[in-house]
Amino acid sequence: MEEKSLRIYADKTFFTRITSTLTKMLIPTKIGINGMLISMKRNNVLKAYEMNAQIENSEEEIEKKETSLKKYEDTFALYLEAIDKHVMDSIYKKVKNDTATEFEKDALARYYEVIHIKENEYIEYKYTKQKYLLELDYETVKDLNKEKLLKKYEPFYLSKMDSLYKGLLKHYSIKLADNLSYQNKEIVYEKIFATLEEYITKILPIKMEEEEANTYQEILAEYDKFEQYSVGKLDQNDAIQKKMTLLAISRKLFTHSLPLVVAEQCYIKLLRDTRSLIVDTRVVKKQEKAYTLLIKLIEDYNIKLLSTKIYWDKPEQRENYKAFWKQYQEIIKLKDTDYLAYMKQKETLFITNDLKAVRKNENKYYKIIKFYKNKLVELGAMRELKNSFYSQGNYVGRKVECKR
Repeated sequence: MEEKSLRIYADKTFFTRITSTLTKMLIPTKIGINGMLISMKRNNVLKAYEMNAQIENSEEEIEKKETSLKKYEDTFALYLEAIDKHVMDSIYKKVKNDTATEFEKDALARYYEVIHIKENEYIEYKYTKQKYLLELDYETVKDLNKEKLLKKYEPFYLSKMDSLYKGLLKHYSIKLADNLSYQNKEIVYEKIFATLEEYITKILPIKMEEEEANTYQEILAEYDKFEQYSVGKLDQNDAIQKKMTLLAISRKLFTHSLPLVVAEQCYIKLLRDTRSLIVDTRVVKKQEKAYTLLIKLIEDYNIKLLSTKIYWDKPEQRENYKAFWKQYQEIIKLKDTDYLAYMKQKETLFITNDLKAVRKNENKYYKIIKFYKNKLVELGAMRELKNSFYSQGNYVGRKVECKR
């Protein structure tokens, strides 16, 4: 009887498993047939990735390397197709039937956001959709709680995401070279900053865990600053500071994908935004806070970016910067011996230099020009002379500013 009962139990368990499997295959859910297909395609692409990585780093013939790369790319395309089908078949039906989780609802909403840009921005759509599908399956892999699979998956995931983010940044860099309107350029700038923030938030922490710690030693200080701006609601001042930090990190991570000429344009945009913030606020405390930010931004722009610039559009610009750099080096010598003098002279140099830049368009920047002059008077770098005279029988007060 004991043997019979065991046999009946075993048979029941066997048939229960068969029924359960068939149910999963017939009902397209996250763990159904689409999930099985994704799992199979995922295993194939991981094998192809590892094989390609081995051959790529070996001394094999070029033809063999090309064959391996093509196989990897083909399996990757099939893998993405399986995830795409899962979104349309399973998640769409669950959302439609109101049985989807919040994660699935959000996933479908994001999917349609990506699809929306296909007609007008195909290249951006191509990179963004691949990125979206990979993110979706990465979350699935994490939810499976299979440490061995996750450890195998992450190197492939990071490699692909790196290339996709770099592709997006290159695309935006090329767009900035086009003859865009001011509004469209502003949109591209925001996309660059959003892409950098997304990479540093989602990808960089995984890379920092996976790779050697000293690989990212140069950006740790900037990364810590960025994390401070990732919590809570940011005002305009903090938002600009966050973007400034993103640019500083990008100079280490995306040297080729975000060329120096594009990074320079991004810095110039932030300088414009900060000048506007200074003259648009009527609250003295906020204005001073924005002015402090401007000094930091001018320093970053000149020291971290322009000092690495090799090619200049005009020889005159290069000579002007060389003169600026020489003055800056002299001022730095005061830092350890007379810190207050160092800060005062550095501020004077930065404001005087930026004043030259904005004076090229006095009609547009007349407010900030006036602000700069007042600051230079406070710093003792400019003297205010008051004169008066009569014009057509009326008394007129006149101010004349001049350098000491």
